Parts: sequence; structure tokens; C-alpha cells
Amino acid sequence: MNGHKSINIWFTGYSGSGKSTLAHALEKRLYEMKCRTFVFDGDNVRHGLCKDLGFSADDRRENIRRITEMVKLFLDAGLIALTAFIAPFQKDRDIIKSRLGADHYIEVYCDCPLRICEERDVKGIYKKARQGLIKDFTGISSPYERPQSPDIVLQTDIQNIDTCIEQLIHLMKARGVFESQDV
Repeated sequence: MNGHKSINIWFTGYSGSGKSTLAHALEKRLYEMKCRTFVFDGDNVRHGLCKDLGFSADDRRENIRRITEMVKLFLDAGLIALTAFIAPFQKDRDIIKSRLGADHYIEVYCDCPLRICEERDVKGIYKKARQGLIKDFTGISSPYERPQSPDIVLQTDIQNIDTCIEQLIHLMKARGVFESQDV
């Protein structure tokens, strides 16, 4: 009915690596292609569904679990769910892929050096983390495990948004997301 398969595009990487920016740019492109999408990111999930959670390892796991279950519902409804969350641990990303199914999951690693992410930090959260004001901050006081085998790696410090979006659309076509190859 939608002209496309349901799939989750999960953007992972440090804070400031471009996850939300790319998710929203891809959403715009997919809208122009008449696709039904929804973007989940920290701003629309952490302020509602997960506002009771902090950033401890247990809270991060619960945050990812809730997001995954919500995404599953959107996939069941036939949408393309775009998720922009750090998801710093490989084990959690493996659980996401297993729960959603490999055919309904594309992992996008937004590869950007930490120093560039810190330079992009308009909210000052890295500075606060370095001052010890934010506990368990990924890349500073909490680890980020690079994806072992992402579906695509985007070097967001050197590739522009348009190039990244073209690569994502190409991958989605290759994965058979679109029913018509004319898109």
C-alpha cells in the first residue's frame, strides 16, 4: 500500500556526529519520494516516553528497549522508522537487530572524531561532561563501542549531507525497500 517496505534505519554515533541531522534530511528526501516515515530521536523520546530514565547502563538499556518496542509497532504499521540514538553498546545494537529482524534493520554508523563532535556542541554538553557535571556521558565518562559490522559507515566529518543521503538511498534500493526501482 505504501510503495515501500517497512524498515528501521538506526543512526548510531557520538553526540554531535550528525545522527539527527541525517535522520531528518533522509526523512525529507523520503517524503519527497512519497514514503511514510517517522523520526525518533532524543528530543522526542527522552522528554516523554523515557523521561523517567537517566544515563546509567541500566537506564540506557531500558531506553533502547522501549525505543525498539516502539519502532517495532511502527514497522508493523508499514512505516520507515528513522532512529537517531547513540546506542553505545554493541550488545544493545545486536538486540535491536534481533528484535526487529535483520530484514527490517539498517545500522548506520555516523563516524566522526570526538574532537569534531565537541566542536559542533552548541548545547555545551561536552564541556559540562568534561567538568564532571554530567555523569556517564558517552565518549567522556562512558564508552562508545564502534559498530562491529554496520550496514553503512558515513564519515560525517568529511562527507556532506547530500552525499550521505544519496548513499543511504542507494543502500535502501539495494536492500529492496522501494517496490519500484524508478524512485
